[in-house]
Amino acid sequence: MKCERNCPKTAIHVNNSIPLFCMHCAPNKAPCLNICPEQAIEELGGAIVVNEDKCIGCGMCRDVCPIGAIDMVQGKANKCDLCINEDTQNCVDACPTEALVNDSSKIVSQKQDRLVKELQRLKVYHEE
Repeated sequence: MKCERNCPKTAIHVNNSIPLFCMHCAPNKAPCLNICPEQAIEELGGAIVVNEDKCIGCGMCRDVCPIGAIDMVQGKANKCDLCINEDTQNCVDACPTEALVNDSSKIVSQKQDRLVKELQRLKVYHEE
């Protein structure tokens, strides 16, 4: 749980020894980015980040996140930003088992593709 304790945004939650945090979806697949009515969620240097100055705290991003990685803190959306304003990713540096890595793009892409296929399957099933 060192990753959870070392996250400067408190955006990692460990559940059953598994860290849960934003997967930083590709912008065209990021539900939070695409639903935000104020364009307060944006892609910045490969990270999907919340612009707190634009966030109105509606919670739509939290509600649409498929893994529950967005919390509302003091009336604003809060999520992992890949430590974009830090020198390193604190969670990766703190992980004693090296379970967290800096480049998980292939893993994330595979999970996103599976999720999209499952959602499409459910949509077809629901329409029948």
